[in-house]
Amino acid sequence: MRERGSGSLFRERYRDRTTGQLKVCRTWMMKLWVGGKPLKRSARTTSRAVASQQLEQWKAQIRQGTYVPDADQTWFDNLAALLLDEYRANGRKSLGRAEAAVDHLKGFFAGWRAQAISTDRVLAYVRHRQQQQAANATINRELAALKRMFRLGERAGRIVRRPFIDLLQEHNARTGFFERAECDAVLAQVPDDLQPVFTVAYLTGWRVKSELLTRQWAHVDFQSGWLRLEPGETKNAEGRQFPLTPALRAVLERQRARTRAIEKATRTIIPWLFHRSGRPIKSFRRAWLTACTAAGLSGRIPHDFRRTAVRNLERAGVPRSTAMKMVGHKTESIYRRYAIVDEAMLKEGAAKLQTLHEAQAPAAPVIPLTKATRTKRVSSSTVRVNRARRERRVRAARAKSLPAGEKTMVGWDGIEPPTPGFSDLGLGLRKYA
Repeated sequence: MRERGSGSLFRERYRDRTTGQLKVCRTWMMKLWVGGKPLKRSARTTSRAVASQQLEQWKAQIRQGTYVPDADQTWFDNLAALLLDEYRANGRKSLGRAEAAVDHLKGFFAGWRAQAISTDRVLAYVRHRQQQQAANATINRELAALKRMFRLGERAGRIVRRPFIDLLQEHNARTGFFERAECDAVLAQVPDDLQPVFTVAYLTGWRVKSELLTRQWAHVDFQSGWLRLEPGETKNAEGRQFPLTPALRAVLERQRARTRAIEKATRTIIPWLFHRSGRPIKSFRRAWLTACTAAGLSGRIPHDFRRTAVRNLERAGVPRSTAMKMVGHKTESIYRRYAIVDEAMLKEGAAKLQTLHEAQAPAAPVIPLTKATRTKRVSSSTVRVNRARRERRVRAARAKSLPAGEKTMVGWDGIEPPTPGFSDLGLGLRKYA
């Protein structure tokens, strides 16, 4: 007798439509009762022993709570729909990027069961995208979307496991920025309605499309001196405000005068801070590319203004915590990616280092007068030798000055010997015998 809850194996029967005969399927079926309801699934094998092993694995999954009834019926398209619905439900601003990633993934995984997407199949997708000359950063965004799909499918109880998805290394971090002369050259080429936009981007470092073009006059407080972003309008969902520096205030006041002139001419109210004849600016790509080419700065992007603003704050010596609040960086690691050091900053740092070294250098030593005039000490033996040399030179000069033929006798000690017949020995003089 079979134990209750042990499950069963059987082969289904069917009737042949042509002959009407009753036949038996070659593959085995598995049956279990879970929660008072029968569950059936195919073992997809003609071997009873293999089918029995799969039945035991199935029962273990049910006991451990890891069994997902509809896992075999979950397809890649179902996971993609979960991802896009989650983005739309949460109002994510990167929905467009997610849709682009899903389109590329569908081109490779469309028609695949979710459980069939394994790690090796993900690597095959990476190689496929690399053959299409896709950058590592682009592939990583698509892999991140795929990982998110599987997480959502796991939470929804649609899949059993998630494949391991490893991201590629990215080496395309941008380092572009604008010097003041380069910024002026580009601004001279852009249309009049875009000049204040990029000028404010240069001064504040705020994102052009999502943070500046969405500003209205209600976000500018000329009296208190602030340009504001409300909570939820930024990338990190935190509010932000930038003080109206004299340069920034001058730009916004000119824009206000221009806007009032258009309102007076058209008899309409323009709520937008930046606009094209009263209509909000939606796209500026063509105008930007044309201006950069005319200025000889091809390849620059508007996001370079953000890096430029961070570098200017570093040059000005603004504390890093304050600069992060002004520009809108939540973590210091991201801020450091934007705090690019250029040659001018390196030279300035070298000059400051030299000033420090000069201040720390010791002063020139002061030599006392007594030490400065002191002569070299000479030993007594050297004095005697030098004296003897001088005396010999004197005797030699005296000898040359005497008349010729005159006999001179000089003692070894420089004393002339006594006259012959006399002696100075003793207490008195006596004549030799």
